Amino acid sequence: MILNRLKITLFQGFIFCTIFSCEREVSEDAVLASFPKTGEVFMDGFSSGLEYAAFGNSKFTAFEVDTEVAYKGSASMRFDVPNAGDPLGPYAGGTFRDLGGRDLSGYDALTFWIKSSQAGTINDIGFGNDFETSKNLVSLSNLRVGTKWAKVIIPLPEPSQLKLEKGLFWYAEGPENGDGYTFWIDELKFEKLETLGQFRTSIYEGEDKSMIGFVNSQVKVDGLIQTVNLDLGIDQTTQIAPSYFDFYTSDTNVATVNDLGIVSIHNVGNAKITATFNGKEVPGSLTIEAIPFETAPDPEYSADSVISVYSDAYNNINVDYLNGYWQPYQTTESSEITINGNSMINYTKFNFVGVQFTNPTIDATNMRYMHIDLYTTTPIIAPTVMYIDLIDFNPPNSRAGAVFNSTVLVSQQWMSLEIDLNTLGLARRDRLAQIVLNSASTLNNIYVDNIYFHN
Repeated sequence: MILNRLKITLFQGFIFCTIFSCEREVSEDAVLASFPKTGEVFMDGFSSGLEYAAFGNSKFTAFEVDTEVAYKGSASMRFDVPNAGDPLGPYAGGTFRDLGGRDLSGYDALTFWIKSSQAGTINDIGFGNDFETSKNLVSLSNLRVGTKWAKVIIPLPEPSQLKLEKGLFWYAEGPENGDGYTFWIDELKFEKLETLGQFRTSIYEGEDKSMIGFVNSQVKVDGLIQTVNLDLGIDQTTQIAPSYFDFYTSDTNVATVNDLGIVSIHNVGNAKITATFNGKEVPGSLTIEAIPFETAPDPEYSADSVISVYSDAYNNINVDYLNGYWQPYQTTESSEITINGNSMINYTKFNFVGVQFTNPTIDATNMRYMHIDLYTTTPIIAPTVMYIDLIDFNPPNSRAGAVFNSTVLVSQQWMSLEIDLNTLGLARRDRLAQIVLNSASTLNNIYVDNIYFHN
């Protein structure tokens, strides 16, 4: 499966498709009034007030109502995942919202029935994405689907927090091994099951993590999960929003953490981040060793001689994703961080990662070099190696790259790496579509900036 793991980029833009017109005007006084407690989202049709908004850069025609296929009744929700390279968008994704808001505090789960045209794994599906704060976001990742109808249960972490919820359902899915397919959802509703038990929440998936952080930078608390035993006798694990937790820091002079789980690092030193859920401390923590940090060197080339993939210094091309998360072998996770106004990518649990740009591809025929700046906190011990490969989408997709070993790699210092494209042996480079970073050694935490081609 190929889909961006920098999830925030999925929510930055959208296209509206009105399903049911229901204008509402909400005054400040109306916030104190009760909101509809309707649990139904789609039952042969959409409940009142619902609106579909496609994610920016997704295939906005991916969703429609299907009157020929249904689990029950006469209609279902149909989602057509595009093939890789589809000019209308590289993935299917969007959210269903009720802009007037609903009181869902009387329910304990979102449920639906699902089937697909072939076996697949849906990247993310859940509720709470309202294109505003999305403070109650819940995501079920890697949902396995098959060709027969099956019921899915997504528990609500804290129903009392959902007295004014606008984001009723959302999804994001890319092609399977490059191929698109179709899946259907029916009987989508919030229910009071009263059969759920053994609620377990944690941060960092219950592990005690440590990291080197940089003064004047921010990092987001990760691995916020809830595991619940379903009435089927199995556990269901979902990713849940920071707003369900209360966060604490051992030293506010070194680092503070806000309600959104954003840790701001202020001074050199050490601080431990912990959390509680409903007043009880949860497993998992983050210990930060804060050190001074310098941003990557400013690029020295004029914009007219550069094709930029990722850099604050230039206008960047359209990028499908900065982390393809190619399962099941990839472990790399990613986030974007900003230090002193300069953005960069942080790859953690790093083994390999793909950056893709297919809409459009890059014609680097007249470019001589590819540049990339890397920074790692990991000690460089031989035989530490970084492989950087380029893939051109001209059939049959030629691939070639460069190797950087421990003689050129350094720790806690920016490395400006240049690849001479003329020496790679690529048959063509007029449809470059992917950059793959790969390290089979100990570079498990790296920062990346200023990816561009120049001549």
